[in-house]
Amino acid sequence: MPFLSDPQPRIIIAGAGIGGLSTALALHAAGFSDIHVFEASATLTTLGVGINVQPSAVLILRNLGLLDALKEVGVQTQELNFYSRHGNPILSEPRGKHAGYQVPQFSVHRGEFQMLLLDEVKARIGADRVHLDHAFASYEQDASSITARFIRRGAPEGELPAISSMTGAVLIAADGINSTVRRLLYPNEGPPRFSGRMLWRGCVESAPYLTGASMVWAGHANQKFIAYPISGRSARRGASLVNWIAELRVRDENDPDVTPPPTDWTKRVPKERFAGPFSKWECGGLQITELIESTENVFEFPMCDRDPVDRWTFGRLTLLGDAAHAMYPIGSNGATQAIIDAETLAARLADIATTWQQPGVVETALTAYQDTRLPPTSAIVMANRANGPDHVLQLAHERAPDGFANVYDVIPKDELESIGAAYKAIAGFEKDAVNKKALDTDHLAKRFDVEVAA
Repeated sequence: MPFLSDPQPRIIIAGAGIGGLSTALALHAAGFSDIHVFEASATLTTLGVGINVQPSAVLILRNLGLLDALKEVGVQTQELNFYSRHGNPILSEPRGKHAGYQVPQFSVHRGEFQMLLLDEVKARIGADRVHLDHAFASYEQDASSITARFIRRGAPEGELPAISSMTGAVLIAADGINSTVRRLLYPNEGPPRFSGRMLWRGCVESAPYLTGASMVWAGHANQKFIAYPISGRSARRGASLVNWIAELRVRDENDPDVTPPPTDWTKRVPKERFAGPFSKWECGGLQITELIESTENVFEFPMCDRDPVDRWTFGRLTLLGDAAHAMYPIGSNGATQAIIDAETLAARLADIATTWQQPGVVETALTAYQDTRLPPTSAIVMANRANGPDHVLQLAHERAPDGFANVYDVIPKDELESIGAAYKAIAGFEKDAVNKKALDTDHLAKRFDVEVAA
């Protein structure tokens, strides 16, 4: 959109993860250009594991001109299959375009996706607007501006870390589950809340299984195995780069201690720590022991979230993504919700593009963003704690712990299907709503010469 006011508001984003970078792109598409992204890491690489991006977020990325790039790096998910720990089929759901959505669902390597977004931010906003090695430290604001201060840890040996600052109209905190900004706003909150379950994750290239674009979910709440392919490049070579997750409860569910154990997700861990309980598992054509044994590097992650809070916006400052609503990785929804945050925030700031210098206008826009996004994301956090769509696994395990021949003897069809439908409604990716929005926003995709029906 054209701006009638000059100068433009300067928008500062703390965090160059999926949420922060998506926000920068959404703001740019809305007409903003004075955008600066600060990131604590000195370098950004393709480290990471697999994630899923639901159609509701893929639609936003389509409208930002990124659909072709996603097709290049990711896999268009065809189906999600649930199995018992014995390999008994529970439920198979088509996903994305295979389920009738106008846009796909993508399974993609988080690091590659982040680099895709970073490259686009540099190309559209300017490489000089991305500031690495800038760890957020503090802020101060008054009625007309907000100043963010950052520490540069990469100072030469023997020198104190350098401190730099920038003053702008808006500060967006997209600095993750361990957000420094959130810690300043909620100093008594403490560390993330540990679920008592640990995740061990790895990636390995193997022969395709099922459709070659299938997700597999097996087990129950306290022991689960998940696998899905994440590389379009591997698929085009006839192979499958499989992202897998082994999950086990390591702390009693009645233990009042929810402090996460000390872990380093960049450090490789021995497979003996978790592989034993999965030694006889097979599901969806996957030999789980073989998959684990053939993986070179395995990493450990405590499964954590944070309690919802009742406020994200404080004057000219607001939270976004995991800093606002860190959730369990259930329902394949974390990155999706950050991207929806980005679109919503950009829209609310675009509403005030010509009046942002008036007293109270920025604060009102940020509060409107908060009031739109805080209730649904809080509901998702709590739904994920109750296992979200994975609840079908727990039901099958509780009702037939020794396995079954026909799932409908265990869970009636209507009950089974209602679990997924209820979660889609909570998470905001009901098919009819997404498809209506896809048609209504075709013109946005066409700004980037996107084939809207692709």
